Amino acid sequence: MSTISRILQSDLFYRFSRDKVAMGSALVVMLFVVVAALSPVLAPQNPYDLTQLDILDSELPPRWQDGGDERFLLGTDHQGRDMLSTIMYGTGISLMIGVFAVLLQAFIGISIGLVSGYIGGRVDAFFMRLADIQLSISTLMLAIVALAVFQAAFGSELYQDLSIIMLIMVIGIAEWPQYARTVRASVLAERSKEYVDAARVIGLPKRHIMFRHVLPNTLSPVLVISTVQIAEAIITEASLSFLGLGMPVTQPSLGSLIRSGFEFIFSGTWWITILPSLVLIVLIFSLNLLGDWLRDALNPRLYKKT
Repeated sequence: MSTISRILQSDLFYRFSRDKVAMGSALVVMLFVVVAALSPVLAPQNPYDLTQLDILDSELPPRWQDGGDERFLLGTDHQGRDMLSTIMYGTGISLMIGVFAVLLQAFIGISIGLVSGYIGGRVDAFFMRLADIQLSISTLMLAIVALAVFQAAFGSELYQDLSIIMLIMVIGIAEWPQYARTVRASVLAERSKEYVDAARVIGLPKRHIMFRHVLPNTLSPVLVISTVQIAEAIITEASLSFLGLGMPVTQPSLGSLIRSGFEFIFSGTWWITILPSLVLIVLIFSLNLLGDWLRDALNPRLYKKT
């Protein structure tokens, strides 16, 4: 039986196909991903190409409003960039930062939680106190300090070149305790089971037991956390960009687009800020709905009750 056949015949897919909210949220997320990935092909304009921009086209309203231009469905910003194109490119940057930041979080947190929960003792105490310290500091505050120090030390030009990498690293490193605590709790429950004792008896090394036997049985809650954490990472990036510490205006993310139009919102050019804000809200809302469904679907107690 192929992998696709096993997925289609699984209980998880059966529950997914019967839940309209889950299907709708997954469809919206997939639509965002596809549009972002194909933005160089689908976008009417390349916002990075200065030869395609004309300052005379700046602050044009959406096509359906008076003064709109048929070339620009959602209008233009103050630089003359097509809003539809910048939103498509910006969504791709926001999703990329969110996904890679969560991958970094997962790598650090799963590794620490697995070692801490299986070995225990002083190793467990050290990592959990480190996690407590990390959780006591606001992620946004830690990111603001780190990015501000980097800009002051190395200059804004270098930061603009490395902004995506810096955001991924800062957001990823700041949120690892979420994974570490979840994986540790699962490992503590798994390490006392018979299959782990049997693996010890036959002489398998600790590393083999942890990664080949214990880790696969702790991944269900990790999948749920990852969906929610991608939304959190995108919100953090948007907040930092709005404060001027995230993506530069020349590389638009949803947050930097919201910031770039905020100063013009009271002059009547509402679309520069409102449209990216609506896209961000729909994306985050869909990710959270999908995460809530995964949490319920992967919880056997809730499933039995329903």
